[in-house]
Amino acid sequence: MTVPMAPGAVARAREAAEDVYRAWGINRAHPVMGPALLILSELVANSVRHAATASPQATVTYAAGADVLAFAVHDRHPHQPDLVEFAVAGGGLAMIAELTAELGGTCTVRPDADGGGKNMWITLPL
Repeated sequence: MTVPMAPGAVARAREAAEDVYRAWGINRAHPVMGPALLILSELVANSVRHAATASPQATVTYAAGADVLAFAVHDRHPHQPDLVEFAVAGGGLAMIAELTAELGGTCTVRPDADGGGKNMWITLPL
């Protein structure tokens, strides 16, 4: 799904996540959904807040398997955040890294091949 870097992007990404995961049998009552939606919201908000000058839109990818839920937020801003640095310094990415780790998941930054953007991938066990 593509969202413009504008107000409402977070709500659209969350609503789409709930719809997609519900269609795949993972409903809002599942214990991982609340934290997953919080993490997704923070990632989209970070893109809107920090990448809008270089990226007019963000792309959100949703995925799931028998025992895992995953999603990614992609923007075309070239900055590649260091998750270890953010985990120590605090802020939104620190919350993402900490919450993901508490749930037994992973948080990965994957740069675009040309270095002009990145995907922030989250995987959470179901």
